[in-house]
Order: sequence, then structure tokens, then C-alpha cells
Amino acid sequence: MAVPTFVKRRPDAPDLFFEAEAAGLRWLSEAEPDGGARVVEVIGVWPGVIELERIREARPTADAARAFGAGLAITHLAGAEAFGAPPEHWRGPLYIGGRQLPVASESSWGRFYARHRILPYLPIAVEAGSVSPAQLPDIERATARIASGELDDEDPPARIHGDLWHGNLLWDKSGGVLIDPAAHGGHRETDLAMLALFGCPYFDEIVAGYEAAAWDRGRPLLWGWQDRIPLHQLHPLAVHAASYGPSYGHALHEAALATLALAS
Repeated sequence: MAVPTFVKRRPDAPDLFFEAEAAGLRWLSEAEPDGGARVVEVIGVWPGVIELERIREARPTADAARAFGAGLAITHLAGAEAFGAPPEHWRGPLYIGGRQLPVASESSWGRFYARHRILPYLPIAVEAGSVSPAQLPDIERATARIASGELDDEDPPARIHGDLWHGNLLWDKSGGVLIDPAAHGGHRETDLAMLALFGCPYFDEIVAGYEAAAWDRGRPLLWGWQDRIPLHQLHPLAVHAASYGPSYGHALHEAALATLALAS
């Protein structure tokens, strides 16, 4: 029996838009045999078109959320070559939503995150009027602190989804399924922070499953990760401020203030 499929089309898609999505999905799915999170299957991809396994959605449950959290931890631990690295063997552009996502190869997470995940979107947000002249200095100070490496830790590059708001996590009768990634080498706390950003069903259960699996693999989340959630939300908030107005500029400013208040 043929697998039911879903086709996405975008005639105005940027260069290699869906091809980048397919590369990210396939890269994330490499962790599945080891217990990693389930990823929607790519059936085929062409310019402006991608065909995917159709997910027959169901309500999430606490058990499914814990299982997904455990799988996400294992996916992250599959690792990446560097902070900002694209999926292995992919040499094209990356995207988050409709915006291009810079590719990098950094050994310092802070340098990568500031230069390649916050700063590219900040001038666009300012030009759009989403970030005010009064807010900008605090955001720039927070970004400079991150770029200095002061908030770096010993976590190596993780294999992250990169755009993990709850709309990119579907649920069917078998559990959680990842879709629409902006996959790259990043910090594993970033995916968790993005799940928290817009609200996610059973978030606490996802975290419980994640922490249990991370402990079992000898790689627990670092102490104080919850305090760093605003730090890891700066990137998605900067992207949203560039596109969706001053409410996201305000949230970006608040996250910057929380980042400035973090202990080093």
C-alpha cells in the first residue's frame, strides 16, 4: 500500500528552498535508528515542490510527550560538525520561515549565535520599526555579551531542529513528529527554548523525558538551563521582529534584558 502523502508547493520559493528542508529532515532522521525523535519522511523534492509523508494528527498525551522529549535528546546528541554547520553533505542555503539562515562553522557558540542568528535580523527589525531606538542599545549590549563568549559552556554542537515552535511538532497516534526544520549545528537548549516560546502542549513532560534520556546518555542538561531560556529565544524573536511587528520587538528587548542579567 502506498504511503499517504502531502504536497507543498511554492512557485515563488527562493533558490533551493524545499531542497534545504529535505536535507534538514533527512539529517535529523539519521538519529531515529538510535532512538531519536521521529521525523516526517521525505518522499520527493523538486524546485518549488516537496512531497512528504502525511501525518494523521491526533491529540498529544503525557506519555507521548515524554517519549518525544527522550527522542529529541538523542537527536541532539547525534551532533554536528560546528556551530552553524548545515546538514551533512548539504552545500546550499538554509532558511527559517521565508528568510535565509546564515551558514557558519564556529567553535564558539556565542560568536556563532550573535553573529549568525541575532545580528542578521536586527537591522531589518529596526528598519521595519519593530525595534525602537530606545530598545536597540540594550539588545546590542546583550548581543555583544554573547559574542564575547562569556556565556559559552562546554556543550558541543548539537543536531538541532532550529525552528521548533509547537506548530512544527505534529502528533499522531504513535507520538510526536518533527516537520519544517531549519536544521543546523546549534545549542540543544535553543530547541527547548523555542518550544517554550509560544507554548507547547505537555512541555513539562517533554522536558522530563528529555532530561531522563540525557542523563542516561551521560549528557545531562547543564545546571541553570531554565534561566537561559530568554537567551536562547533571542534568535527566533529577532526573526519574528524582522517580519511581524513591534510586539516581537518588545519581547526581543525583554529577552535581551534577561540575558544581560544572567550570571556569567
